[in-house]
Amino acid sequence: MPKFISLSEAAALVKSDQSLFIHGGAATPHAFIDALAQRKNELRNVKTIHMHLEGNLAIAEEGCEKAFLPNAIFIGADLRKSVNEGHAQYIPVFLSEAPGLFRKNIWPLDFAFVQVSPPDVHGWCSLGVSVDIAKAAVDTAKKVIAIINPGMPRVHGDGLVHVSRFFKMVMNEEPIFEVLNSKPDAEEMAIGKNIASLVEDGATLQMGIGGIPNAALQFLNNFKNLGVHTEMFSDGILPLLESGVINNSKKSKHPGKVVSTFVMGSRKLYDFINDNPSILLLDAAYTNDTHIIRGNPKATAINSAIEIDLSGQVCADSIGTRLYSGVGGQMDFIRGASLSEGGKPIIALKSQTSKGESKISATLKNGAGVVTTRAHVHYIVTEFGIAYLYGKNVAQRAKLLIEIAHPNHRAKLEEEAFKLYGKCW
Repeated sequence: MPKFISLSEAAALVKSDQSLFIHGGAATPHAFIDALAQRKNELRNVKTIHMHLEGNLAIAEEGCEKAFLPNAIFIGADLRKSVNEGHAQYIPVFLSEAPGLFRKNIWPLDFAFVQVSPPDVHGWCSLGVSVDIAKAAVDTAKKVIAIINPGMPRVHGDGLVHVSRFFKMVMNEEPIFEVLNSKPDAEEMAIGKNIASLVEDGATLQMGIGGIPNAALQFLNNFKNLGVHTEMFSDGILPLLESGVINNSKKSKHPGKVVSTFVMGSRKLYDFINDNPSILLLDAAYTNDTHIIRGNPKATAINSAIEIDLSGQVCADSIGTRLYSGVGGQMDFIRGASLSEGGKPIIALKSQTSKGESKISATLKNGAGVVTTRAHVHYIVTEFGIAYLYGKNVAQRAKLLIEIAHPNHRAKLEEEAFKLYGKCW
């Protein structure tokens, strides 16, 4: 057994110019991050790399700029301001390829700080709610510091790590970060109903978290033999698991199992996945591999967007030049679903922003990043309907997208489409 040390002693192990992995998502170790931030006057140019970190992020606060440079594979709300001010950085990468940053030594790690369940009688701990890129970090870091948390669920899959891999251990009992289910609004319910009309019995679902996925799941109560192979899930699937609508019986990959790479939700969800053989959390390089995704029948991928242009280009990680989130696994699942037998890749979004601006635009905003190309797009869903773009020319796409745009913007979009496509329009 490695030696137990305090949080402050763990933070004291870090030296200037080192590179650290910090466990992300619901596994974000806030107490350790707070202890590390206390050393801001001693440290310089400590590079951290991680998925989205949740909650207040002390190392990104004012006064920490010289000590720490956070590098986010997916930008959470806690880092958005820092990234756009240049005090933190964003790494655009498909989630399927993110573990390779460590395994290919593109990001060599001095330390990996991970929050894990207590060891069992054989000395095995679990990475719990977040396996994603954490397993690759644990496998490759020079030293691994385990933050033992009795509240971390033990989850089946790739996240088991033996205590012999740890350099030191820290005992910490802070609550695992929770995200409560948001109640869908009227537009999201309409979008959810439209998405549900595309789902078939026996489909394998990929969905995220938020109002639109929650709304779609509420319309699936009368379906049969649904499965889940996703990069993340939340509380929304629990009623469908309990009723047997989701039973994973038709999946080719891991039949009978829900497959994901991380989870975020309530304590109820974390208790449900604890030592549950029907739940597998696997390495993101596997869950998001298009070859694996396409192997399941009727793979139905439900993803979101910030903006879509009339040719079908999807921006999902920025608002113009302002970096907002990340590439994530959208392209992994859009491509995987499109190659699946009977698969359906879906991009779903509200037709306009809270400020009344159309999310369907003639062209993307200046500086906006394309996450899903127009060649990959199949289904676009808003509260006003479904546009099927696959195989359509750009003028046909424009017409279909204008039909599901908000009525307040259709006339203007028609004018702009005429300028772009002329006689074809």
